Amino acid sequence: MTKTTPATPRRVRRSSAADADRRNAAAALQRALDRRDNGGATGH
Repeated sequence: MTKTTPATPRRVRRSSAADADRRNAAAALQRALDRRDNGGATGH
């Protein structure tokens, strides 16, 4: 008899320090892009 795998994956999503670091880095990058985009020739 062959072994069958479960229909649903058994991955558990946990909020870890790495996830928090990733979110913080993404937020910092977005702030940097926002600062860079303000001003320039058109200046909005």
